[in-house]
Amino acid sequence: MIAEVKKTAEQKMVKSVDALKANLGKVRTGRAHPGILDHIQVDYYGSPTPMTQVASVTLIDARTIGVTPWEKKMAGVIEKAIRDSDLGLNPSTTGDLVRVPMPSLTEERRRDLIKVVRGEAEDAKIAVRNVRRDANAELKALLKDKKVAEDDERRGQDDVQKLTDRFIAEIDKVLQVKEAELLAV
Repeated sequence: MIAEVKKTAEQKMVKSVDALKANLGKVRTGRAHPGILDHIQVDYYGSPTPMTQVASVTLIDARTIGVTPWEKKMAGVIEKAIRDSDLGLNPSTTGDLVRVPMPSLTEERRRDLIKVVRGEAEDAKIAVRNVRRDANAELKALLKDKKVAEDDERRGQDDVQKLTDRFIAEIDKVLQVKEAELLAV
């Protein structure tokens, strides 16, 4: 029973770290990478569709993303969707290729993005701590129902704490990498 609680807690903590990585992937750095456009929805014949389902997204160079729609008439719709997104990008269409140049970040914008990134990391840490709290509550319930011994419950809580420490350290590592990415000129 204690093993199940620990396994469930670990799975939830992994999901929290994965969610953090996905959220940080959306934060724009000075360099271009195709994943930036993943969350953009395009109006495809009246229904919102992910960009990756209506076009191929590639890197033209270090600061330019190329979006090639599978249907030529989608180029204007894709350009509009990118322009209307919260990324602050200004795409241009040449033929059937939508070029998305990545503007370099100002020092002030970098500082703002670092604040956003730290906020995301803090949210992930809170999620991990909430998982710890829930796991400890389950362990206490098992003890109260006399399904486990007091020593086993304490050992289980220690293991959950070790898991928590491990995942918080991983979140800190992910945060450091993203901050370094943002500060690189």
